[in-house]
Amino acid sequence: MAFLTQANPQTSVFKSADLRLHGLGRLVLAWLLVFSTNVSQAAPWELDVTEDEIKDIADGIMTLMSFTVLPDVTTSSLSIQNAPQNDPGLQQVTFGGGFTVGKEHPLYLEGTLGWSRFDPAFVATDGAEERRIPFKWNSFSATGGVGWDFPLDAREELRLRPIFNLTLGRATTDANILQTLLNAQLDTSFEVVKDQTMNAYGLGGSIMLDYERYREDYEIDVEARYTNIQLRTFGSTSSGLRGESESNTVGLWARWRAPTGIDLLQRPLRYVLETSHTRYYGDQRGALGFEYLTSIGAGMEIDTSAHVDIISRTRLLIRHIFGGNVSGYSVGLAVSF
Repeated sequence: MAFLTQANPQTSVFKSADLRLHGLGRLVLAWLLVFSTNVSQAAPWELDVTEDEIKDIADGIMTLMSFTVLPDVTTSSLSIQNAPQNDPGLQQVTFGGGFTVGKEHPLYLEGTLGWSRFDPAFVATDGAEERRIPFKWNSFSATGGVGWDFPLDAREELRLRPIFNLTLGRATTDANILQTLLNAQLDTSFEVVKDQTMNAYGLGGSIMLDYERYREDYEIDVEARYTNIQLRTFGSTSSGLRGESESNTVGLWARWRAPTGIDLLQRPLRYVLETSHTRYYGDQRGALGFEYLTSIGAGMEIDTSAHVDIISRTRLLIRHIFGGNVSGYSVGLAVSF
């Protein structure tokens, strides 16, 4: 898990609209009018919401999903708190990895599963009193990649790897919980609020430069990667929401592994040093309050190949993550097959 503290917690995820995460009671109530199937009592406020504002929210949800579509150690697990309530305004988890089938058949396959939960923490007001209203969105995504390795040197330690990526995702709200809270707190009587969903797909690709140098005394892995995946909503939803965004990143990742001189499970126990740097462009740039993330980590690696056939190595790393106005730490567990 990675825990980040943010120096500027008011930075909005809806970057294109420059919306704030507080003071949007009018917009929240407008959402209820748009999303409800039967309103038995009109809201006590005048509502004036535009289609552009609804579109900006849908784009923002797609932008959140774009952070979960790739195997990236800097964003594999994020938790950003929502000051001053100290609640997790954003939680995000991804699991992913990739491998090359073999040197004779250098087909590269990768996959990522991602989940995020976002609470904009809206504040509704009738002009005299303000109330904090939770309005959580959950997004789920699955991304697959198919590529091919082209060796650039005689030893095949340096390879160029183009990759085709496909993403499928779904975002949904906690609308039923919101309906109950609003009816109780704001003295309204909405009878039915549909749980809102958006289906998304993404098409794009990556280009990776991969360097692997394995020796008895040390092992070096270095990857430089550029990725662009365009996300779009598809299908019909009860709300008619339509959004789009893109995952547009440049990343550099490096790992050094070497024996400690200690044998464990009949194999050398290795220490591991790791670093990575990811820069975000397009819709992702500044959407979560930062334009880049850097991680520096260290840990240990146990070789279990003498006793386990499927898993050859298990690594435990502690990482320090920082970038822009955020910083934090993470504890990661990884396996090699």
